[in-house]
Amino acid sequence: MTLSAPSVSAAQPRLRVISWNLLHAGGASLEEVKLLIETMQPDILLMQEVRSFMDALPQEIPGSYARATLPGRAHGTACWSRLPLACTPHLAPLPPGLFVRRNAQVLRFDDPRFGVFSIANVHLSHGQLLNRRQLRTIRDSLTDQAIIMGDFNQVGPVWLRHFRDVGPRAKTHRLLNRVPLRLDRCLVRGFRPVSCRVLPRFGSDHRAIAVTLVPNTQPLSASSFQETDPQDSAPIAGFTDKAATDARLRYAAARPVTTP
Repeated sequence: MTLSAPSVSAAQPRLRVISWNLLHAGGASLEEVKLLIETMQPDILLMQEVRSFMDALPQEIPGSYARATLPGRAHGTACWSRLPLACTPHLAPLPPGLFVRRNAQVLRFDDPRFGVFSIANVHLSHGQLLNRRQLRTIRDSLTDQAIIMGDFNQVGPVWLRHFRDVGPRAKTHRLLNRVPLRLDRCLVRGFRPVSCRVLPRFGSDHRAIAVTLVPNTQPLSASSFQETDPQDSAPIAGFTDKAATDARLRYAAARPVTTP
């Protein structure tokens, strides 16, 4: 899917952000994450269901990196960024569910091109009333210019005051491999979309989403962008099923062999 913003100048700085739920048990490997970064060249990569092996990422591809586990879990959220972080990311506690306690990884940037802005990397609860409460809680911890992005686990429309949903409308996950759902989303305040798309299925049960944004210098009207291709499935050079398979093989070959 592509969103077009008619009045965006080619000279305006553009921020590309990608979010990907890696699938914590047997999901995307370090090699596959490296391939995504090398192919798509994001400024910021947000990840959910991340385990400790991903801590090697900044040694493989230099950048700012931080990971935080969900309470009582071995996995959580992580971020990698070409932009330096303005401070250590903090965890915003969210209203808890019955089984899993959640938090949001809140990142703050102070960049000469984009100014001060914050990003909440989220993996919200499955309860539809609860995950909307969690969104409202996150909103209160962000700067004026802000992005909320990740696995929302939300079905149907999402409304959050002063924010706009600018992520791709295509489905990103299949429940039980059958029911297509749009779980991965991007809400922005103080930014305008240039483009967005869902990436090919690759290494995980979720498809990654990518958005390109510019700072918003004028009020955002209903006609500021439009959905031009809701099923955007055009191949991306270098990011194919074969590339995914090759990455898995390289990762498996590099892992140490263990014996009982």
